[in-house]
Amino acid sequence: MATAVIAFATGACAVAQEAPSVAAVSKTYADIAEAGYSDSLTGAKALKVAVDALIAKPSEDTLKAARAAWITARKSYTQTEAFRFGNKIVDDWEPRVNAWPLDEGLIDYVSQEYADQGLPNDFYLANVIANPKIKIGGEEIDASVINKELLSEKLQEAGGVESNVATGYHAIEFLLWGQDLNGNEAGAGNRPATDYDTANCSNGNCDRRAQYLSVVTDLLIDDLTWMVGQWGENGDARKTVMFDSGNVGLSAIFRGLGSLSYGELAGERMKLGLLIHDPEEEQDCFSDNTHNAHYNNALGIRNIYLGSYKRPDGTIVSGPSASDLVRAKSAEADDATRAALDTTMERMQAIVDRAEGGEAYDQMIGEGNAEGNELVEKAIQALIAQAKALERDVGVLQLKAIQFEGSESLDNPGGVR
Repeated sequence: MATAVIAFATGACAVAQEAPSVAAVSKTYADIAEAGYSDSLTGAKALKVAVDALIAKPSEDTLKAARAAWITARKSYTQTEAFRFGNKIVDDWEPRVNAWPLDEGLIDYVSQEYADQGLPNDFYLANVIANPKIKIGGEEIDASVINKELLSEKLQEAGGVESNVATGYHAIEFLLWGQDLNGNEAGAGNRPATDYDTANCSNGNCDRRAQYLSVVTDLLIDDLTWMVGQWGENGDARKTVMFDSGNVGLSAIFRGLGSLSYGELAGERMKLGLLIHDPEEEQDCFSDNTHNAHYNNALGIRNIYLGSYKRPDGTIVSGPSASDLVRAKSAEADDATRAALDTTMERMQAIVDRAEGGEAYDQMIGEGNAEGNELVEKAIQALIAQAKALERDVGVLQLKAIQFEGSESLDNPGGVR
């Protein structure tokens, strides 16, 4: 991914209130992280209950329930993604739980059209569910038992290829929905419940498919448990952001918010797909849940800037915020950032409303869909404006130069193929 170096200019400052300590702001940041990952863990555990029910008694009802549990589990997690870009410990861990896009043929059966693509990846048709022995780097791997070691250590990013994704939310998503073969037309993946019914098995290997789904969901729980610990009282992530009286955390806040706003969400997750009108470039592509993922990514940015996170049970985790620090230096700058956040959320809500009205995100970015394309483009422009407001805030706070992640789709769209 490209990196954009942002130059900052400090404008006129109007002191509107006493500033909280930087340490207090970084503590709020860590508290929200701990709560968000804890809620993600709770969601993953509920997902495991639903997955176990599907495996025990495969039916359209238990499959539907497992899919609903996956969507619910994603809601909390996607609000945590702004922590990734400001914190190395999160960025290094993130591919285990949220890597995308994935070459799903590594995991299970795929359509003939997909198989015929001839992707530059030796493992894109490995289909570990169907094959108890596979070769990786010339070495034969015993995959007769699908366990955590096989998925996380041998298959994840096999051959050094990032799209060889064997673990995390999107591997589970594929196993619950199957491929979305509808292109830019209506419809998500349509995997039948009988793919898990050993007595009436469709598409073969139902026992191994169930084994894979169970293990990969257990791995998600393990990974989230580890990350919750990193943000706990004695966790390394919390200790890092609190270093230097919280100044490390303050830099992490703005680097994370700016990078997710600009390079990642506006660029890699939205503009790229819109430029090439490719349904494979939507994050939750098997389930058609991308509208919710984008909305919650944006909501997570807002949560951190304002220092307030609403948990699924309705309780609020809040405290001194980046907004408070900016406002103490310049009420004008804080007002501008809050307005930009509001605009982003309004435009993300418009995408959600359209999706809930029957037009999925992959249809919105389709070629020839002028209204859908415009709606997505407006959200992208709001995110860009939001990043510029955050850029100004960095200058107001007189922080050292901070790099926001860039994206070729925004910085050099003519080079996108």
